[in-house]
Amino acid sequence: MANIALRNPQYKFISVPSSGVLSTECEIYIEGTLTYTIIRNNPNPLTGSNFEISELARDYLDITWSSNSTPQSVAIATILTNKAGLNGTGSTVGNPVSYTDEGFEAFGYYEEAENPTIPFISGAQFLIAPNVLPNQARWQIYVPEYATGYVSYINTSGTSVVSEAYNATATSVSSQSNTCIINRIECTKYDPIKVMFINRYGVQQDLWFFLKELKAVRRSNESYQSNTLQTPEDEYAQYNVTDAPKKLFNTQAKQTRTLSSGYYPEGANGFFEQLLLSEYVWIRAERVGYNSTYRTIPVIVKTSSMTYKTKLNDRLIEYTIEFEDAFDYINNIR
Repeated sequence: MANIALRNPQYKFISVPSSGVLSTECEIYIEGTLTYTIIRNNPNPLTGSNFEISELARDYLDITWSSNSTPQSVAIATILTNKAGLNGTGSTVGNPVSYTDEGFEAFGYYEEAENPTIPFISGAQFLIAPNVLPNQARWQIYVPEYATGYVSYINTSGTSVVSEAYNATATSVSSQSNTCIINRIECTKYDPIKVMFINRYGVQQDLWFFLKELKAVRRSNESYQSNTLQTPEDEYAQYNVTDAPKKLFNTQAKQTRTLSSGYYPEGANGFFEQLLLSEYVWIRAERVGYNSTYRTIPVIVKTSSMTYKTKLNDRLIEYTIEFEDAFDYINNIR
């Protein structure tokens, strides 16, 4: 079984004999249920047939925020069968070809070629961007003092993904033969803000912003001109100056927040790149209208580009990223 990246095309192939096969049938099972049947008539001669399944399977991958960073995936089984007749009719020719996969909200880069799977490097690994700096631990995360969290991991068999927890004072988290170093950051002036996103491996990752936060609200509405003139029968026409002739309606608002990351080492550039490329992002934010309470809300990364920073060029590596709430500020859920 392979853990496949559903944000990339995933092709399933079956060889087709040079004669005696007029069509090929592709059955796609999602979580054990036959969900799609695709039939392709084969031109003659044809030596093989490919079916792309990722877009169909990804529709059944329901990504939600998880308080314990539980990885979310979908079970996929694909069966390809050659048929003697057109439109999937006639007898079966040869043996069907079966594929069993676990699909994740993951993606591989162009250089990693077709049909990317997890892990993208060989062997067991933590599912975060590896540190690219020499003579340093391969995996590192940066967390405020006394904060807890999770880091996802794939085992040596490559068939299951688990989340490893760390407590408020841990300086590392280990699983099998690998260790992820936890760098504790002292926060004295600003309250750190946790951003959670689905990274390139299709698992939930925490990324902390340690410096200042700027919040803003942007409003939009429509207006119309109303007639406020009153014409009583027993006196002259008049109007009330407190009754505005210009009326507003359909007022909506969006809240944005700009976060400063604080100073990260160059090896953490991959975290910010994957944040920009993610389609699922949440922020642990202070709750509006309440005292000292927080909740997790969905957001959209408004920043659309980043320049990779290096110690040589920039000395101090800090990123400023703008987020927008993924909902209207005024509740309009009906």
